[in-house]
Amino acid sequence: MKKYFEFDKLGTNYRREIIGGLTTFLAMAYILAVNPLMLSLDAVPDLPDAMRMDKGAVFVATALAAAVGSLFMGLIARYPIGLAPGMGLNAFFAFSVVLGYGIPWQTALTGVLFSGLIFIILSLTGLREAIINAIPAQLKYAVGAGIGLFITFLGLQNANIIVAEPNTLVTLGDLSAGPTLLAVFGLFVTVIMMVRKIKGAIFYGMIMTTVLGMIVSLIDIPTKIVDKVPDVSPTFGAAFESLLHDPASLMTTQFLVIVITFLFVDFFDTAGTLVAVATQAGLMKDDKLPRAGRALLADSMATVTGAIFGTSTTTSYVESTAGVAAGARTGFSSIIIGLLFLLSLFFSPLLFIITPEVTAPALIIVGVLMVSALGNIEWNKFEIAVPAFFVIISMPLTYSIATGIAIGFIFYPITMLFSGRRKEIHPIMYGLFVIFILYFIFIK
Repeated sequence: MKKYFEFDKLGTNYRREIIGGLTTFLAMAYILAVNPLMLSLDAVPDLPDAMRMDKGAVFVATALAAAVGSLFMGLIARYPIGLAPGMGLNAFFAFSVVLGYGIPWQTALTGVLFSGLIFIILSLTGLREAIINAIPAQLKYAVGAGIGLFITFLGLQNANIIVAEPNTLVTLGDLSAGPTLLAVFGLFVTVIMMVRKIKGAIFYGMIMTTVLGMIVSLIDIPTKIVDKVPDVSPTFGAAFESLLHDPASLMTTQFLVIVITFLFVDFFDTAGTLVAVATQAGLMKDDKLPRAGRALLADSMATVTGAIFGTSTTTSYVESTAGVAAGARTGFSSIIIGLLFLLSLFFSPLLFIITPEVTAPALIIVGVLMVSALGNIEWNKFEIAVPAFFVIISMPLTYSIATGIAIGFIFYPITMLFSGRRKEIHPIMYGLFVIFILYFIFIK
C-alpha cells in the first residue's frame, strides 16, 4: 500500500493521510444535507410533487456518488481529492432546469449523464489533459489564488462574519451572534495551532469547535447514532427514462444548452480544483499535472455514477485543500473520504451535527494558504498581471470558479498578442478564447 501511494517519496504516512481524509470529509460533508434540500426544491412552496425529487433517495445518491467518485480518484489517479455533487451545479439543475425551464428532473438527470459520458470520451482521448497542460503556469497560479479567495469568502459567509447588504452588497455580520462567535472561536483556535505548527490543526480545530458548540447548546447533541438507509429507488435509473420512453424530448436546443452548461462548468471547476490542490500539495512537475488524464477520468466516471443513482453533476471539491493542509498528499486520503461517505449512510444523525460554523474556519485558513501562489505571479509584467488579476478577483465576485477562469483566459491571448509574445501562446489557448466568448454570448 505504501509503495503504491508513494508514501516515502511524498513524505507522508497513514496517520497524516487518515487525518487529511477526515478533514476533507468534514469540510465537504455539508453536501449530504444541502443537496437533498436543493434538488427537492424544498424551499419552494406549492409545487407539484412530480417536480420534487425524493429527499431520502437524493441523500443516498449523494453519498454513493461521493463515495464512488472519491474511491475512483484515490485508486486511479492517486490524488488527495474528494468528489461529490457540486454546489452551483445542483442549483442550476434545480432552479434553472427544473423550476425555470419546466424540464422534468428525470430529463435533467439525462443531461447530467450525457455530459459525464462526453467527459469520459474526452478524457480517454487525452484532450482534457492536453487542455490543462496547455494552461500557462502564471494562470495556474492565479487559479489557485482565486480559488483561495473564493473559499475564504465562502467560509466567511458560512460563519455569517460576512453577510448580504443591499447598499454595499456585503458587510460585516453580527459578531455577537452565538453561531458566529462559535466560528470565530474555531478560527482563533485553528490559527493558534497552525502557528504552533501542530499537524492536523484544521481537523482538531473542527473537533474542538463541535464540542464547544454542543456544550453551549449551539449544536444539537444527536438523539441516536445509527439510522436506517433511505430507499434510493425513486431516483435510481431515472436518467434513462427520457432516453427510453421520450427520446424526442432530448432533441431540442434547450436540452443541448443544458448538457453544454453541465459540461462546461464541471470541466473548468474540476480543472481549477485539480491545479489548486496539486499546487498546494507540491505535486506539480514542470508546471504540469502528473496523471491529469486519470484524475479527469475519475471525475467523469463519478458524474456518470451520480447521474445513474440520481443526483446532479459530481465534481472535485476545493474543500480538498483543507485535507492537504492537514497533511494529505496521496490518494489514500481519498479512499478514506470515500469510505466515510459510505459510512455516513448509516450514521446520518451524527453527520448532521456538523454545521457550517464548524467548517467555516477550515475554509478561511485554507484560503490563507492558497493565496501564497500570488508570490509566483510576474506582477511586474502587465500582460501577465491583467489576466491573472481578472482570474483571481472574478471568482469571489461572480461566485463562480468557472466564470473567473473564463474572464482571465479571454484576456490572456489579447494581452500576450499585443505585447509581442505571440509565440508563447499555446494554440489551445486560442481555442479556449473562442469557447469562452461563445459561452458568455449564448449560455451565460
